[in-house]
Amino acid sequence: MAIDWTSQLSEQLEWHWQGHLRPRLDGLTDEEYFWEPAPGAWSVRPRGTSTAPVQAGSGELTIDFAFPEPDPPVTTIAWRLAHVIVGVFGARVGSHFGGPSMDYQSFAYAGTASEALAQLDEVHDAWATGVRGLDAEAFERPVGPAEGGFAEHPMAELVLHINREAIHHGAEILLLRDLYRAKTP
Repeated sequence: MAIDWTSQLSEQLEWHWQGHLRPRLDGLTDEEYFWEPAPGAWSVRPRGTSTAPVQAGSGELTIDFAFPEPDPPVTTIAWRLAHVIVGVFGARVGSHFGGPSMDYQSFAYAGTASEALAQLDEVHDAWATGVRGLDAEAFERPVGPAEGGFAEHPMAELVLHINREAIHHGAEILLLRDLYRAKTP
């Protein structure tokens, strides 16, 4: 029996995205978006206000970073959404599916929860459309130099990795929402 990799890899993410993650992000407030669950949490901040060793971004807001990263960094929902938007989906859509080039240094980060969710929906939809457009041969081809450590690996491995990243970070975001609600009477 032949496996339909396009369906399997598309449905892996979409089952979680449509049935669990994205519906639970509805109603995200700006207060939740920027809430810091611990002192020193990484976030998205107005330019010039961060104390992180590295601040990246092209607009009025920057994202906190450090090299090497703390293990693991405590973050806000704003930071995790920005990571999924830029580092998980956006950069790959640009590298593999004809989307605009995207990186942490040149991205204009969202100043509101609704703006971040619109960015998230846009890059998720572009990623999902790109994956659905791949055939068995495309999944077997090496990813190429755009992916550094994945260059020699088949595209299927990159898709599995990105899906796993979206599911993993999505769960973290939902946990942060749960913790925010639990701290608020």
